[in-house]
Amino acid sequence: MMSAPLASHDALERAEIRAMSSPMATPELDEALAVDVAAKENLPWMCIVWDDPVNLMSYVVYVFQTILGFSKKRAIELMQQVHTEGKAVVSSGEKDKVEADVKKLHTAGLWATMQQGG
Repeated sequence: MMSAPLASHDALERAEIRAMSSPMATPELDEALAVDVAAKENLPWMCIVWDDPVNLMSYVVYVFQTILGFSKKRAIELMQQVHTEGKAVVSSGEKDKVEADVKKLHTAGLWATMQQGG
């Protein structure tokens, strides 16, 4: 009867030794992770306009010109990209600015989303 508790005690000691010898986070790894997170937080945000079956190409060009301030030539290029590739990045920068652009485009009836670059 005494052998069972002793065996259990030995198993517990071995488990404690394994736990103490397992790798732990080091300050260097923690700093690298912090730098990686900080770099990700500093990436610019992008406003993406998606192709939709509703809006005419001429209307999309008009919206790009009037709301985002693009020249007619650049607005046509971006509209063509949306039409042929299904989407185009139409603005980028700070999160607040891109959020405002997305909201304006939604108000105009376009399908727009935002995502952080990377």
